[in-house]
Amino acid sequence: MNSKLSVGVLGIQGDIEENKTVTQEALNHSNVKGDVKFVRYAEEIEKIDGLILPGGESTVISTLATIQGGILHTIKRRIAEGMPVLGTCAGMIMLAKRAYDRVVGETRQQLLSNLDIVVERNAFGRQDDSFEAKLSIPILGKNNEFFKGVFIRAPIVIEAGAAVDIIAKFNNRIVGVRQGNVIGTSFHPELSGDDRIHRQFIKTVLDCKRHKGVQQI
Repeated sequence: MNSKLSVGVLGIQGDIEENKTVTQEALNHSNVKGDVKFVRYAEEIEKIDGLILPGGESTVISTLATIQGGILHTIKRRIAEGMPVLGTCAGMIMLAKRAYDRVVGETRQQLLSNLDIVVERNAFGRQDDSFEAKLSIPILGKNNEFFKGVFIRAPIVIEAGAAVDIIAKFNNRIVGVRQGNVIGTSFHPELSGDDRIHRQFIKTVLDCKRHKGVQQI
């Protein structure tokens, strides 16, 4: 088994550079050999060990991904096969099975539906209503150190299936979930100056690759 990880950041729109930078930091802090690359085509997504769906504008990302050779189908299949994914803000919306907007109601954007959640977009308001909050996220460790959640036109999870673990709340609203190898956050960990969520994602990718390696022996 090749121990070097290959992590892709969907490089279509949004805070892609920030995700690439913090993922490389997470690899370094975890003492894991690997590379981080932008992926935009189906053949690139076939070759990675884990994928990050960045924050940005979910409708734009979904539309451009559909135009770009229909890569959403490849992403959906690879997630269903077990590829670990981290979706932040818009990325979490893309992973959901249904999405609503506070103003326009149910959206018609194309979603991956790999994460058994329903989300409400812009649940805290628009750009001017952006804020930061201290979050307790137990999966990051037992030292009780808060994580700085950066909320920008953030969604919330209004329904979660039985297989979905709730990993973070803010004011009793669900802002972080995990289902198998899929992690979704309403906030932007890539903008927090804290790489712990990305380190948790790297651990998930590494564990998945090791498990596959054992199965292939």
